[in-house]
Amino acid sequence: LPDLGAAVAMLGGMGSIQGVVRFLQVTPERCLIDGTIDGLQPGLHGLHVHELGDLTQDCLRYPPTVPTTISKYTHYCAKHAGDLGNILAGPDGRALFRLEDSQLKVVWDIIGRSLVVDSGEDDLGAGGHPLSKI
Repeated sequence: LPDLGAAVAMLGGMGSIQGVVRFLQVTPERCLIDGTIDGLQPGLHGLHVHELGDLTQDCLRYPPTVPTTISKYTHYCAKHAGDLGNILAGPDGRALFRLEDSQLKVVWDIIGRSLVVDSGEDDLGAGGHPLSKI
């Protein structure tokens, strides 16, 4: 099998949220994303790849991403290229997940970027708030 690329994101910092997310390009059209993130509030949390690796000004630093076609994970039609959907944290604050994405290309779209976990559910670019479009 050809090596199509892989990447790992280690999540951590000053807060209690820690985790690891793995990206594996299975085919040119399929990226497998699996991970474990601890320290979240129970419930849904948006998961995104942002263009820049600098998180010093939260999401305000990032330029808008280009809306793409409808996602198989949601009924919204304005999915941003970096939206990976929502992950579910259980009562213990742990989110275990396995997703597939048909837009990401590991080498070009992941490496050198940042992975962001929202404090709550993501509207996948379909909300009315100005930050929904970023």
